[in-house]
Amino acid sequence: MSADSVVEGRVTVSTSHDGRVATLLVDRSSRLNALVPELLSELEAALDAVAGSVARVVLVRTAGTRAFSVGADIAVFSKLAAADMWRHWTSAGHRVFARLAALPQPTIAVVDGAALGGGLELALACDFRIARADAALGLPELGLGLVPGWGGTERLTMLVGATRAKEIILSRQAVDATTALAWGLVNRAPADNLDEEVERFVTDLLGSAPIAQQVAKQLVDAAAAGAPSSVLEAIASGFVATTEDFAEGVGAFLGKRTPVFIGR
Repeated sequence: MSADSVVEGRVTVSTSHDGRVATLLVDRSSRLNALVPELLSELEAALDAVAGSVARVVLVRTAGTRAFSVGADIAVFSKLAAADMWRHWTSAGHRVFARLAALPQPTIAVVDGAALGGGLELALACDFRIARADAALGLPELGLGLVPGWGGTERLTMLVGATRAKEIILSRQAVDATTALAWGLVNRAPADNLDEEVERFVTDLLGSAPIAQQVAKQLVDAAAAGAPSSVLEAIASGFVATTEDFAEGVGAFLGKRTPVFIGR
């Protein structure tokens, strides 16, 4: 049986722009935003479009407040043959989430509800996570006889360390966002006014020079992969020093005024 034949509920990923901020909205709210192949395909297309846009910051949100996403739709992937699970389902998630992680712009997952399994892996593929304080975050795949399949073991370990990652994965126990904040899994965990916290975070990001910000993101990602900063930072510094924004930043500092960056 193909995966398409058991998909239920409306599937859509929409993109909206508010000035320099792009929002990708995943909407399969009738199924708690459970992830299916169609949704991954739409998300991949949206990521390709936003990568080359004028957006300075990208928000990843989902519809409703009951769940950010409960992960991969069990009704869909349970019908797959083992070979298709390996060849298509797992590889598709890795490809799309890697595309999200590779966006030049800073990305923020706005976790307004539970983020479980593939839903947490979607959030982990973003640079930052801002989660409602009572949101649950976990990787419960072992309860199905599976393992996290969309980068969760790697990205979670990078954020919280091996011991905490094992606790979350092996015990199958979700943690609330307040605990996740203490562990380094999320960046902010407001008890209320989630949107206001997101807006403040975005404002801070928009204050940086765009090109330097995107280069700095690449440097951090490269450092996490073991690349030597002594070489890459020298090359990157030489590059950003050629930009108009560098001249503007220095001029604004010396002139004791707020810089106006243009991304060139």
